[in-house]
Amino acid sequence: MRVLELTQIMSGPTCGMLLADMGADVIKVEKLPGGDDARGYRDPQVGGVSAPFMMMNRNKRGLALNLKLDAGRAVLLRMVQDVDVLVENFRGGTLDKLGLGYTVLARANPGLIYCAISGYGRTGPYAGKGGFDLIAQGFSGLMSVTGEPGGPPVKTGNAVSDMNAGMLGALGIVAAYVHKLKTGQGQIVDTSLTDAALQQTAWHAAVWFASGHSPGPTGSAHLLTAPYQAFEAGDGWINIGGANQANWERIAEVLEHPEWREDPRFKTNSERMAHLAELSILMNTVLRTRSRTAWIAAFDAAGVPAGPVHTIGEALTHPQTLARGMVVELNHPQAGATKAIGCPIHFSHTPTQITRPAPLLGQHTRELLREFNYADAEIDALVTQGVIEEATPVRS
Repeated sequence: MRVLELTQIMSGPTCGMLLADMGADVIKVEKLPGGDDARGYRDPQVGGVSAPFMMMNRNKRGLALNLKLDAGRAVLLRMVQDVDVLVENFRGGTLDKLGLGYTVLARANPGLIYCAISGYGRTGPYAGKGGFDLIAQGFSGLMSVTGEPGGPPVKTGNAVSDMNAGMLGALGIVAAYVHKLKTGQGQIVDTSLTDAALQQTAWHAAVWFASGHSPGPTGSAHLLTAPYQAFEAGDGWINIGGANQANWERIAEVLEHPEWREDPRFKTNSERMAHLAELSILMNTVLRTRSRTAWIAAFDAAGVPAGPVHTIGEALTHPQTLARGMVVELNHPQAGATKAIGCPIHFSHTPTQITRPAPLLGQHTRELLREFNYADAEIDALVTQGVIEEATPVRS
């Protein structure tokens, strides 16, 4: 699969990164001047290169192209004829205004899979509005259910709307590619940050559909079952998953309070949910008497799902994380030795490969245009006209 990725920041780059990890030839087409806006996220940086940009754009080749120029649009149209997929995450209608909308591109390549990731999608009254992860989290209701009860609206700590939209885009592309392999027919794959955020409200939406009640935030506690939340051990926080009756009864045994199993406040899940504050206080009182390592060992022995609340650093250096290949090492031409998160999808016969660091702006411009049958003289002329840009060699 050959992919043109006309995206920036996070949602589109997530989509392209997943496809690249799974073997697609992903060509990151960056705007001129400046390239992907994430290149400007200079804090933190490694060797003068944006760490966030490098994280989201490994495994891709890079081409810098000015689509505001007629000659730049001509280059893209020429490339589109020989690719399977184009991914973009512009505000709705941006490529149409440039004369590069789906109708135009599909005439050049009827088999093209055109994936659009936008703030609100290609239809509806908000189709033309821009959107960011924060805006989508608020629009979808996610912020109303995140945080502690009685507190202000809180955004999730990660960019869940952006990243989920990228994953949904990649999933849609793969499904459309299967259809293309069978029929030769391309199509539009349309998803948005708000669609992706709404999908994440599944349990809360179930409550509203069933009762007409909009749930509020519950902190780390579960909306539907208890005890299922973070608790304070003697030296840190642990998560305990009592998501069914059998686990709850095991938890009571591990905490050496078997009488809780028959306590009318805690005997059933409904009763535990109704008395969650009381249950949490009692459990925390016991859990503070031992270390999280000791408690996790005890819960493991009893078959109760439990685990530490890690810092990011603890999570990324844990033996389980490393054993799963979820940290990879790359050598960037400017930043040098860097690390990135590995691919979370593992295959038995077609393993993912992460071999390329994120590209410099325009690093592969000449290489790529040669593959699309441009002669060096044509490429030189395009550079002179400001249509394309090649990376400046990095001095050691």
